Amino acid sequence: MFAIQITLFILICLLLALSVYFSFRSRREQDVAKRGLYSARMNICMGLMLILIAVTQIFFFSESSFRRIFGTVLVLLGVFNVFAGIRNHGHFDRMQR
Repeated sequence: MFAIQITLFILICLLLALSVYFSFRSRREQDVAKRGLYSARMNICMGLMLILIAVTQIFFFSESSFRRIFGTVLVLLGVFNVFAGIRNHGHFDRMQR
């Protein structure tokens, strides 16, 4: 159980770093298509990070209704970010070609 928590923590930190990296890249890029690609990758990483945070909140801490509601909201936000990121990545990838 402890190894799973450490693994999730490392994945959350990695996705956080990737989100920050893609955010900086998208803000500094001059080309519109590349800016959109970096922004879409940032959304995907952020969505996955939110889903992993929700998993830790729901499954690894004491049961309370507030944690369940908070975890559910994070899952919904994460799924929306992943969906929007994948959709935008396809759009800007076609635009770049």
